Amino acid sequence: MPEHQPLAGRVAVVTGSGRRIGRELAEALARAGAAVVVNARSNAAEADAVVAAIEKAGGKAVACLADVSQADQAERLIATAVERFGRLDILVNNAAIRARREIGDISNEEWRRVVGVILDGSFYLSRAAIPHLAKGGKGRIINIGGATAFTGADAHAHVVAAKAGLSGLTRALATELGRKGITVNMVSPGLVETPADDPKRAAERREHYEMHRIALGRPASPDDIAGAVVAIAGDGLAYLTGQTVHMNGGFYMT
Repeated sequence: MPEHQPLAGRVAVVTGSGRRIGRELAEALARAGAAVVVNARSNAAEADAVVAAIEKAGGKAVACLADVSQADQAERLIATAVERFGRLDILVNNAAIRARREIGDISNEEWRRVVGVILDGSFYLSRAAIPHLAKGGKGRIINIGGATAFTGADAHAHVVAAKAGLSGLTRALATELGRKGITVNMVSPGLVETPADDPKRAAERREHYEMHRIALGRPASPDDIAGAVVAIAGDGLAYLTGQTVHMNGGFYMT
């Protein structure tokens, strides 16, 4: 196996991978040798663009539109990986909705929508993926959390609650699935910025994170997060499970 492709022969599903962090996760896993199922809820153009970029670089990928908050669509997403590539080794639960809203303005519908994508979706996908992940003996579930699940955040009660729930799901599944050879971990980003970010939203996030509290003195880029995910997906960290890896430049230290 080429040293620069430690995931050669493996297959990954990355939810919410049409843009931003999710796109970089998909492309990084592909660079590491994995065939990747790229997922978006409804934006086919974004998903197809990621697939095209992966294929142009010599990788393998396929797009699959699915709303992961719906059990049947989540199951179809997992089935797509197995039908197209013959196996599944890595599930990255990245899909999320991060609407900024004060608690009094969060409708019942919005609460369910946010929790449905972040927490319910991770449950549906993991449940469907487990039989396939167990077959290869090196199954990986990697949940993408967030620093605010540990610090709190203004006007994000639904997001913080869902991400905190994801932390609990990570530990529960790690305990249950270890005997099947499946590791379950959570990568928890802090402030992540891309050139395409909305300037107003970026400024709000910098204010919340208080830049002086970030020990490394800069926001993360998506490839910072992707590096952690690729490492956890491989063999070098095969004994790591049930853990939260805080990728926030020292903003939050346990």
